[in-house]
Amino acid sequence: MSPPVAVVTDSTAYLMAADIERWGISVVPLHVMIGGRQFDDGDQVDAGDIAQALRARAPVTTSRPAPQRFTEEYEKAAVAGATGVISVHLSSQISGTVEAATIAAKEAPIPVEVIDSRSIAMGLGFPALAAARAAEQGADLAEAAAMARQCAAATRSYFYVDTLEHLRRGGRIGVIANLFGSALAIKPLLHIGDGAISLLEKVRTSSRAIARLEELALLAAGDDAVNVAVCHLSAAPRAEALAARLADRIPNAVRLLTVEVGPVVSAHTGPGLLGVTISPTF
Repeated sequence: MSPPVAVVTDSTAYLMAADIERWGISVVPLHVMIGGRQFDDGDQVDAGDIAQALRARAPVTTSRPAPQRFTEEYEKAAVAGATGVISVHLSSQISGTVEAATIAAKEAPIPVEVIDSRSIAMGLGFPALAAARAAEQGADLAEAAAMARQCAAATRSYFYVDTLEHLRRGGRIGVIANLFGSALAIKPLLHIGDGAISLLEKVRTSSRAIARLEELALLAAGDDAVNVAVCHLSAAPRAEALAARLADRIPNAVRLLTVEVGPVVSAHTGPGLLGVTISPTF
């Protein structure tokens, strides 16, 4: 039996298929344009396709879902017996997805709480899971939404990219930071701060950047019980090695996932992305 509060998120949460099924979460795909052709994120194109297109310097862009896609999910939830919906999405500083969900929520047959996670990837995925878990445990709409917001506010994400060029092209990071990084040939460490991607530190080598990424994850985890996600794009060996080290060094990791990001994030970071998200358990 489905809980009375349904949870909807978008394809940039990169939730495991088992989690989507276990918690009954609905996922609305964003769109990816490759060479003028539009695809649904994850359904019709994968991260490997994006990596190949970027290496070939084919034009790759992304766009939010239409409000109608959210309307359909909210209506499905109502038909299935939900009395409310929590709709958790990637940062409004990065995409117009929150805006599309908000437009749809105004016409929904049941109350919808639209939540701006102020993050992306598992920085979005963990709050969506927190909402679903709270709903299954009997939380009402306001309580489950509060849990998602609390989780999102306490979640920290750090990541390394080989170059800032793809983020610059997509307008996801400041031009000054990009020029500064390019001039010094740095390996940038970034984070999600106040909903936006920003340059956190400048590191000279990829090995040092990955070591610093590990240090930041340990600091964020502290001594608390946490969920940990290591994400990557076309960097599975590095991601698995980092995950193994974190498993040894974060004894209170309740869950540790290794996830390859999908097309939308891939389009803006390029191959070589390696990231860590630390989220408290509730």
